[in-house]
Amino acid sequence: MGFFSFLKKKSEAPAAAQASPRPGAGNPSTVLGNPSTRMPLDTEAERERQREIARATAAKIDEIELEMASDIFDDDAWGSPRRAPAVASSAASTAAGSALVDLNTDGLLGLESLLDAAASPSSAPAAEEAAILYANGQLDAAEQALRASLAGSERLPWWMLFDLYQATGREQDFESIAIDYASRFETSPPAWQPLLPAHDGLAAGGAFSGVTPTASLSGRLDAGAGAQLARLLAPSPAAVVRLEFSAIAGATPEGCSVLLDALQTLRRGGRELVLAGADHLVGVLRPMLAIGERNASQAPWLLLLELLLLMHREKDFEETAMDYCVTFEVSPPSFEPPLRSALSVGTGPALEGDRFLLPGMIGGDGVGALLGAIDTYAGQHAALVLDCSRLARIDYGAAAALVSRLRLLAGASPDSPRKVELRDLNHLVAALLRLLDAGEQVRLYAHKY
Repeated sequence: MGFFSFLKKKSEAPAAAQASPRPGAGNPSTVLGNPSTRMPLDTEAERERQREIARATAAKIDEIELEMASDIFDDDAWGSPRRAPAVASSAASTAAGSALVDLNTDGLLGLESLLDAAASPSSAPAAEEAAILYANGQLDAAEQALRASLAGSERLPWWMLFDLYQATGREQDFESIAIDYASRFETSPPAWQPLLPAHDGLAAGGAFSGVTPTASLSGRLDAGAGAQLARLLAPSPAAVVRLEFSAIAGATPEGCSVLLDALQTLRRGGRELVLAGADHLVGVLRPMLAIGERNASQAPWLLLLELLLLMHREKDFEETAMDYCVTFEVSPPSFEPPLRSALSVGTGPALEGDRFLLPGMIGGDGVGALLGAIDTYAGQHAALVLDCSRLARIDYGAAAALVSRLRLLAGASPDSPRKVELRDLNHLVAALLRLLDAGEQVRLYAHKY
């Protein structure tokens, strides 16, 4: 969206806001939710108006969550008693080896999502059916099973459907149900973020897997961050690097400049980025910006624009670029998607050390080689942490083999059991692994919506 097209949308907003809703029972374009609040989306303008309302609500909620998280957030939250129970059927929930799932939520608003994650028996069978269909490549059937479950009170089918659309690149369908989700549960809608980089796709599956160099930034982001970022800039055979932002509590202009230089160097060098907690850092940066203060540092502005570019949030980028242009009286930067896509994952407990990144698709003849690489990684680390942020799908047979190997690695030493974790799982894969009884030795952490 260009500079003048954005102003045009602003001028048209009051007219759109005057549109009055009409009863629309039975209309396929009706927003799901409370029948008393249903509205037809007869035009693209009306749908866009609903999106603007949802985004405004999301911004307010994100601001509140950021303030609360600064007091409540605990880096060891993955082991806290606030952990959500695993989503399972009534029969499986009583089994001795059911897997434990932490949804990586923080703060009081996140606690509501934790409680909602305990799906009742009414939704669990549908979730399990959809997970199996998806694992077997029957994507249309999985979608139908999930859509049939949206009428219930649980959020899990919605989360699984969000992940299905993101794994298959169906942004329009994602945005459509995101509006319905916000209306139904009166919460901020999730933002579009494909599970696989644009150059891969579900069929190609994101071939790279292995140890990813990681920098975990915490506390106040200042010039001292350069030492942590230097190892990511060094020559490495790894095509992917990971940056953790979720523990950043504040930032200085000097720290913003250092991080900006590192991100631009990595992006221009063709490295693929996994940005954990990027939304959290965006929330830290926004209060630092003051429109019209020309004497302020440009570094926080430019870092925010770089993050929005890497996160593929074009609309937010264009709006921020316009404010930057007005403040510093310069030409606004243009939105140019990176050659290699960056992947942003939700805010969760930061974890020190490099992780083993799983590929976007696991199945076929490559399973044996992948398990061998995991064995090698396990032999070099006391804890086994697998990064699943790019894992869009794993077929049923490969999932069974992976669970078997991980349980073996977790119990290799009875006197000193190994910690095994799968982080940033999408909800379709997490449901499949729970169904396969990953066991208490393997901890499953689904990403947050």
